[in-house]
Amino acid sequence: MATTGGPLRIQLLGPVRAWRKGVEVALGPPKQRAVLGLLASRANDVVGVENIVDALWGSDVPQTAANGVHTYVGGLRRALEPGRGRRAAGAVLTSESGGYCLRLDPVDVDAALFARDLGDARRSRGEGDVDATLRRYEQALSLWHGEAYSGVPGPFAAMERTRLRDLRLTAVEEWAADMLAVGRHAEVVTELTGAVSEEPLREKLRWLLILALCRSGRQAHALRLYEETRRLLSSELGIEPGADLRNLYQQILSGHPELRSPGGDPTRVLVAGRASPLRVAPKPVQLPPLARGFVGRGRQLALLEQVLSEESARHGATTPVAVVDGPAGVGKSAFVLELAHRLIDRFPDGQLYVDLRGTGLQGTPVSAGDALGQLLGSLGVDASRIPAGLAARATLYRSLLHGQRMLVVIDDAPSADQLRPLIPRGSSCVLATSRQRFGGLAARDGAHLVTIGPLADEESAQLLTGLSGGRLDGQAGATARLVALCGGLPLALRIVADGLAASPGVPLSALVEQYAAEHGRLDRLTVKDDAAASMRSVFEASYQALSADAARMFRHLGLHGGPFTVQVAATLADTDWETTRRLLALLVANHLLEEEPGHRYRFNSLIGVYAAECAQREPPARRQEALDRMVRLETAIPASRSASGDHAWREARAIAF
Repeated sequence: MATTGGPLRIQLLGPVRAWRKGVEVALGPPKQRAVLGLLASRANDVVGVENIVDALWGSDVPQTAANGVHTYVGGLRRALEPGRGRRAAGAVLTSESGGYCLRLDPVDVDAALFARDLGDARRSRGEGDVDATLRRYEQALSLWHGEAYSGVPGPFAAMERTRLRDLRLTAVEEWAADMLAVGRHAEVVTELTGAVSEEPLREKLRWLLILALCRSGRQAHALRLYEETRRLLSSELGIEPGADLRNLYQQILSGHPELRSPGGDPTRVLVAGRASPLRVAPKPVQLPPLARGFVGRGRQLALLEQVLSEESARHGATTPVAVVDGPAGVGKSAFVLELAHRLIDRFPDGQLYVDLRGTGLQGTPVSAGDALGQLLGSLGVDASRIPAGLAARATLYRSLLHGQRMLVVIDDAPSADQLRPLIPRGSSCVLATSRQRFGGLAARDGAHLVTIGPLADEESAQLLTGLSGGRLDGQAGATARLVALCGGLPLALRIVADGLAASPGVPLSALVEQYAAEHGRLDRLTVKDDAAASMRSVFEASYQALSADAARMFRHLGLHGGPFTVQVAATLADTDWETTRRLLALLVANHLLEEEPGHRYRFNSLIGVYAAECAQREPPARRQEALDRMVRLETAIPASRSASGDHAWREARAIAF
């Protein structure tokens, strides 16, 4: 409830509540709150005891009713005037001849404030000040916090519930009509949908909602709602829709000129002679093309396709969301696009696509607000009418997609907080990619999290052979060696395949030796002038996203090469075990490290090469100290040598300096 500055404020538009000097007071049992509701509705008027009895019990009056009223009034006095002496006269709830009076400014009762604001809105409406009118309607409607007199017994409360509910719905109708008059069609859909579900037989609400849907470019939904209305009125009341509803239905079917601009442009809709902010945009079909030569992932694709299809078929309030995470270069975007194309037929209203560029490899990262601006433009909202704030954009976006079956693909999301505003409500579906695992999105929002790892050797060979222009036909040995060098990462495999196909005059054995060389391998896994298609660049983006202590751990692990245990990692980085476990878990969550059974860790082969490069960023003295600590550990615990891998350890020492 809005603060008016009075010492006592009463809420009736929702559960009956009261605040004294800004602090909520306990109002006691339901009938005691019913007494307060009655007195507050007649502030500064004396209400007789017999009227209070009638309000609480109606015709079923117990013998103790009058005593009950006195008891409830006494309880309210103690709550509202806690400092009053037992024999002192009340200043707020006073005893008058034959009754009681609640003395306070009427605008400190939200129901009275609602009536005042509604009157102001109607006067402003008559004066033609549209912006002020809408502001006052919204101010009045914001006072509601649920059903009036919620949980309060008695015939008076029931009567007031009905009266105030009707008044609120009338205010919603008047507000919605003014919103439509200024072309803000999509913004009223959500509010009207809620009002229609609350009062399904109120034809004017349905007329406004059908018009709003139509003028938001959702004619099919508008026609479907009319048919639902006709069936409901017939089954519940045995009548057909009224003349206004029937006329609107015919206008939609015939494409009446009043539903189009006077200039003959059918993409611009007018309401009461004013331009709408919406263009009835063609169905968005924004999915990028599928990656050539996509292989593998069959089981994960089939499982996700089944789960998301089943969830979307329920038409519930929960939007199916799947987030695919994995290391850089593993093919997350290709996987999601493959899945999206499988799901297209289940989402007939179109496909939206936005790249948040969370890694920064393809330009400045896109904020959630800017992404919503892009999506709203795709849905037909004129740029001049897109709201400025994130919350307002998200509200409009969800309103536009309400009831639609749209597939939304969001690539390279940097965080769950960036993704949440882009998730609509209801029958649409969201597919997203990220380099991080969004555990909070699964816990809070019910998202499906799917981690994809490197391809198996057979799948890697299939991808490499299929894209290399025949260079590897019948070359099983060379293929196997290149597959091992690429670590099962599709991006690396595609770079190598392109290099083979682009160099037909270079002997295959020479090319294989170039890629096999330890030093400079990442230089050869690079596409000129395309950071997003270069292995070092994509690994660097993941590294730069780490916290300082996690990045330091990563550099120290690069001295070793792995695999390694918590003890080895703690020794290299000179950290305690608890900190080491936390940092290793962080590296695993960012897919720069892989955890194996038995709390052992290893790098993907290519990430290990990059980690060794990063290790050189440590000053020589610190690298030497880390290696010395490792030597002392090996001397003290000989078994750790075999556990950490003798060959890898000797190689790491050899290249550390």
